[in-house]
Amino acid sequence: MADSNVVGVAKKHKKKKERKVLGDAAVAELQHEGEFFIKPESKVVQLDTSQWPLLLKNFDKLNVRTTHYTPLPSGSNPLKREITDYIRTGFINLDKPSNPSSHEVVAWIRRILRVEKTGHSGTLDPKVTGCLIVCIERATRLVKSQQSAGKEYVGVIRLHNAIESEVQLSRALETLTGALFQRPPLIAAVKRQLRVRTIYESKMLEYDPEKRLGIFWVSCEAGTYIRTLCVHVGLLLGVGGQMQELRRIRSGVMGEKDHMVTMHDVLDAQWQYDNYKDEGYLRRVIYPLEKLLTSHKRLVMKDSAVNAICYGAKIMLPGVLRYEDGIEVNQEVVVITTKGEAICVAIALMTTAVISTCDHGIVAKIKRVIMERDTYPRKWGLGPKASQKKMMIKQGLLDKHGKPNDSTPTAWKDDYIDYSVTVKTEPVSVPVVPMKTEKTRKRKLEEEDEGQGSDYSDYGDYGGENGDEEEESSQEEEEEQDDSEEEVEEKMESEEEEGEIAPGGQEEEEEEDSKAFIVPQLEVSKKGKKKKNKKEKKIKVKVESPSGRSVDSGTDSSKKKKKKKKARLMAEDSE
Repeated sequence: MADSNVVGVAKKHKKKKERKVLGDAAVAELQHEGEFFIKPESKVVQLDTSQWPLLLKNFDKLNVRTTHYTPLPSGSNPLKREITDYIRTGFINLDKPSNPSSHEVVAWIRRILRVEKTGHSGTLDPKVTGCLIVCIERATRLVKSQQSAGKEYVGVIRLHNAIESEVQLSRALETLTGALFQRPPLIAAVKRQLRVRTIYESKMLEYDPEKRLGIFWVSCEAGTYIRTLCVHVGLLLGVGGQMQELRRIRSGVMGEKDHMVTMHDVLDAQWQYDNYKDEGYLRRVIYPLEKLLTSHKRLVMKDSAVNAICYGAKIMLPGVLRYEDGIEVNQEVVVITTKGEAICVAIALMTTAVISTCDHGIVAKIKRVIMERDTYPRKWGLGPKASQKKMMIKQGLLDKHGKPNDSTPTAWKDDYIDYSVTVKTEPVSVPVVPMKTEKTRKRKLEEEDEGQGSDYSDYGDYGGENGDEEEESSQEEEEEQDDSEEEVEEKMESEEEEGEIAPGGQEEEEEEDSKAFIVPQLEVSKKGKKKKNKKEKKIKVKVESPSGRSVDSGTDSSKKKKKKKKARLMAEDSE
């Protein structure tokens, strides 16, 4: 036993010596030859979010600004909303049938689901079938963005005459790409104005030379008329052509293979829910509105900032949790909650690089709020600055609106930044130098302007405003003259009855009396005098209006009336 103990001690002693020898001898070599660095350790469990739904897909790949926030129990995942809220915040990718119009189809959907409001992503002609996105209630706030989204069509073109080969048709379709001039067809729901529409890509799928029918595919901008495109293809080939059939296969994000349903599917799903309370069919037919926003860049907000944004608050940087790569200024982004609900669509005011380097500021301005107010509780006014502000209002250091007053400390005025105040840029005032002009020159210019106005007035409805005013003034003058002449006639008749004037008097006396009666009335105001001068200066020529009827000048008509009345008076006197 003693030997074994001794041996054991000796072994231990030898080991210690060996360690010392190895350490002292090889330190330099180890430091020189070895590689020393701190290896990264991933102790945090990485989530695989590639299969997460809707706006939470690849959530782990977003840039993290902060991870500190207080989760709130309000709100829910878009796929787990209550059925009433699910319907009110959803949309249907409908396969529109042939013959009924888009508005009729949308009205039928509204009646089937018993909702108040529906809208669609872009009108399809009655004979056209295919993808029609029908938005329900809250989702109708996205209708405009869906209407302006790109579209894809598959159509059939019929050529009026035969062509040499199908290569000609494919080349013609490829030629008609890019920005094109288009005028809506004769039968269209819009004004037939010339417009520019972009065709991104087009190709021929099949051609039947016997029937002269070709099947083609087009990816184009919203508002493109495929019927007009077919006519242009026929003109380009020199044989003439027209559209035979058309089907929309994609509208925005949604396509034919993305859960497209028919009208009968919607009707059956609602019947199942009404009779058996089975929500499953409705949840398959209707999709959450977040599905339409999956192509947008994302900004994830804290739960405490959600309701403030719903009330129109600015999207500030302290409320941002995560943000996506590639955000550019003036780009349309979607603001979401931590549960994947869409709060609003906004216009970015900062790039990704600026967001990562700044501590405060406005990230984006709201374009359209989607979420209903008070879905999340009100949490504004609870921060350190807001609490300090409330205390200062109670102490009288700020007025009741939180604005500085006479007793406000200078430190608060210097440090506090009021983001609610918008900076108004006043236009630079340019000193106006008055120009001296002679009265005669002004009168000449006025006469020239009046002459131009009278030229336009001769053309009736096609003339300007000045022409209309002069026509009205001339009509008023004629009426005044007619009234005055009638008064003169009555006066003369009464005098004849009294015996003051003998019957069959001279015409000169009547003219003098009428002039003496009319002239004082016209000289009452200078305006009346000017109107008379304008009227006399008018061209005494019959002018044919656009409608084809001849129009006499005002002076000719008044003279004719005078002659008729004088002849009548003479006839009465002779009797």
